[in-house]
Amino acid sequence: MTAQTPPRPPFRDPRLPFAKRIDDLLSRLTLDEKVAFLHQFVPAVERLGVQAFRTGQEALHGVAWMGPATVFPQAVGLGATWNPDLVRRVGEAVSREARAMRTRDERVGLNVWSPTVNLLRHPLWGRNEEGYSEDPGLTSAIATAYTRGLRGDHPTYWRTAPVLKHWLAHNNETDRSTSSSSVRPRVLHEYDLRAFRATVEAGAVAGVMPAYNLVNGRPNHLSPYLREQLRTWTDEDLLVCSDAGAPSNLVDSEHYFDTHEEATAAALLAGVDSFTDHGTDSSQITGRIKRAYEQSLLTEADIDAAVRRQLSVRFRLGEFDEAGYFDEAGYEENGAFDTPEHRALARESAEQAIVLLRNDGLLPLAPNTRVAVVGLLADECKLDWYSGTLLHRSTPLEGLYDRFGADRVEFAEGVDRIRLRTSAGTFLHVPVADAADEMRGAEGALDPALLAGRTDLPPLTADATGTELALIDWGEGVLTLRAPDGRYLSVAEDGYVRASADRPGGWVVQETFHLEPHENGHLLRHLGTGRHVCVAADGVKVAEENPEIFEVVHVERGEDAVARAAAGADVVVVVAGNDPHINGRETEDRTTLRLPEHQERLLRAAGAANPRTVLALVSAYPYAIDAAPLPAVLWTAHGGQAAGTALAGVLAGDVSPAGRLPQTWYADDADLPDLLDYDVIGGRQTYLYFEGAPLFPFGHGLSYTSFSYADVAARVEGEAVRLSFTVTNTGDMTADEVAQVYGHAAEPSVTRPRRELLGHRRVTLAPGATEELVFELPPASFSFWDVAHGGWRLDPGPYDLLIGASSEDIRLRTTVTLDGEPATPRAVVRRGLEAADYDEQSGTEIVDRTKTSGDAVTPVGGGTGELVYRACDFGAGVTEVTVRVAGEGTVELSLDGDPTPATVTSGTPTPGPYDYTTVSAGITAAGVHDVHLRLRGPLRLAHVGFSG
Repeated sequence: MTAQTPPRPPFRDPRLPFAKRIDDLLSRLTLDEKVAFLHQFVPAVERLGVQAFRTGQEALHGVAWMGPATVFPQAVGLGATWNPDLVRRVGEAVSREARAMRTRDERVGLNVWSPTVNLLRHPLWGRNEEGYSEDPGLTSAIATAYTRGLRGDHPTYWRTAPVLKHWLAHNNETDRSTSSSSVRPRVLHEYDLRAFRATVEAGAVAGVMPAYNLVNGRPNHLSPYLREQLRTWTDEDLLVCSDAGAPSNLVDSEHYFDTHEEATAAALLAGVDSFTDHGTDSSQITGRIKRAYEQSLLTEADIDAAVRRQLSVRFRLGEFDEAGYFDEAGYEENGAFDTPEHRALARESAEQAIVLLRNDGLLPLAPNTRVAVVGLLADECKLDWYSGTLLHRSTPLEGLYDRFGADRVEFAEGVDRIRLRTSAGTFLHVPVADAADEMRGAEGALDPALLAGRTDLPPLTADATGTELALIDWGEGVLTLRAPDGRYLSVAEDGYVRASADRPGGWVVQETFHLEPHENGHLLRHLGTGRHVCVAADGVKVAEENPEIFEVVHVERGEDAVARAAAGADVVVVVAGNDPHINGRETEDRTTLRLPEHQERLLRAAGAANPRTVLALVSAYPYAIDAAPLPAVLWTAHGGQAAGTALAGVLAGDVSPAGRLPQTWYADDADLPDLLDYDVIGGRQTYLYFEGAPLFPFGHGLSYTSFSYADVAARVEGEAVRLSFTVTNTGDMTADEVAQVYGHAAEPSVTRPRRELLGHRRVTLAPGATEELVFELPPASFSFWDVAHGGWRLDPGPYDLLIGASSEDIRLRTTVTLDGEPATPRAVVRRGLEAADYDEQSGTEIVDRTKTSGDAVTPVGGGTGELVYRACDFGAGVTEVTVRVAGEGTVELSLDGDPTPATVTSGTPTPGPYDYTTVSAGITAAGVHDVHLRLRGPLRLAHVGFSG
């Protein structure tokens, strides 16, 4: 008798819909097994043949942290391409490499935590490099394209499952796990939620990750908007993955709950499905969930809901199907990894990301130009925290060597060459490290993974001659020191200083120092440990006592080397910018828009020696520079493996630059709001509301050719606006143009943007060629969030349509008149006033009404604040005002700014911030008035009511 193969369980049957398969698998799991699914690292369920799983694989601009991979430009650089089709192809390449890499390394995950759709509201944000744009429409267009590439185009199965970061209103690293973003309803709906919503609605998003910060006083990991907004935007099950350590922060740093059981249960009930906490140790999270269940803070149905959403993603990835059922491209070893197509795409992306900011005709360079390429980034191909390991690299110097010939290119890095003399008269000495030579790759580069943190390399000593060190001052008091063989001074766990790093890097950068003035010289403080460098008998180390006093002996100033190289060249290219691991990165915001003084010195020296100087900024964020004396200025984000080749091609005119700025470049720090001011409307922030003169405006970027715009036509078809116009290449070079369409409400009932991007198109045109561009603009493009009535509204009236090459370079204008819903006064007798639905405010912030939902308003620091509510209709009349408040203080109410307000005192302080009481006072009002409220003292105002 032949044994029969047991029937496969329904969850293994690919003919069944996913929902039924998930139901079946869920029914087979025990409660303990389901609880185990809620940690980032999910163990295997061997009895069911279910393999282990983990959420999270970084893939911001290539597969990160898992070894060699194609490295594409940083996200802000992809945003600068203004090219969704290109970004979709980048997403496809990244997802194919993730699948291919997984065939040989099961640690490579398919639930990718990317892209970042936080808006680039403030250019000093440390993670500026991770976002796409300050504009929600452009951000969502680029993010949607990337997620579609990551998802793949199979009708059923996903190549990877993208999770959007970071929900919500997250633009500061300073105090990021304890600070609260005060976000009024209009900003929430019109700005911060918008980029997430459009990308989720496009259908290629598997989930989101909440941010570390709080919004309106409530941690994002408890955000009611996960239920009220996110999960209403799609029929798909969305997986919400916590950020690393954030669940513990609810108790440990935010003190929002007293116990981790309360906090974990509240996060799960709010919508968090996967807890990233305590690394690979799941016992802490699973223990908390079990205890929360035992304390009746959770039900099994609550746990099932979270597990179901995770399983939905795993089924879409094809995990529970037979081998080969979903095998879109084979994914054999190296089958889709580091292909010629991916290398070409990396170069194309880097080329398209370059923005020409200024050009008086110096560019492009003639073929036989003698070029001096100088600057601290001239021979660098920088990586950031979310990069993979380079398989190929191209620096600006290497790119120019290849393009113009090494005999026509001269290089000067511009470092300060120094020796450090001790108080005993000796000098710091870097021993030759033979062991390090064995770890050099084919191109002679040290592998930082093998060298950084090593303790078997010899530490520094001091002797009579010492070693000449290259000093780079990155600004804000941060410097690096490099040995002649290219190794950076670093400090390992044993405290000794060694030349042991290929480049600065790591979560805590161990390669940065600070020179502190001392009456007899300088102390050298190591920033990674906060300790000073001292010279001991057994080597140089960092310690808390007996710091060495050093004299800095300059062998050569960087500007002298730059001036020599510049004087003998036809053109100087100064490559300046940042190191993505220093001064502006995750955990660290910048403090200024200015270039570091070291780099300004080099730029001045180059310009003085040769006025034909090009500034090429390679950076993760904007700078405030004096561009007027410079004949040409370019900017690109760190462009990945092909950065240098791309820059050289643009300088030489092989490619006409067509990148556009994805955010405003401000002229001065004084133009910026406070980093924690999230009110883009009231603070007049971003190109939408900024009323000053930017250094370079949003959407700006020049070309080597010229384009004309003509034949504009606009008409209302149904509910949408159909806009068309033509663009013609009037120059003599094939090039791309990025046509941009902006809207402006001509007669708004409330404060609206000066102009707002409604659409854009990147087109390639040969000389003399013309293309007609057509845009269908839905009513939502012109609507705003009406706080008076709690929903979207379209103002009737005229709307200007502005067409051009940037937000300030407008070539065509036309106007359309739209039907809408006229503004009506607030019917306050019936609805009263929700405190956060103000039209204007000063001196207040929004806080949490309860721990689970709702907003209240409080004076900043318990002082005095004011709120204004326009056009409130009191009908036939009211005689009483009631306020719902917690804490203690007074609320003064006046109509139309009357100097004799009605005053409501909260009376006895309430026991806690969530214990509200209702207090009333007499008032006489009828008809329509503006309501002014003055809040005094540490109270929370939730609601104001009126009665007759």
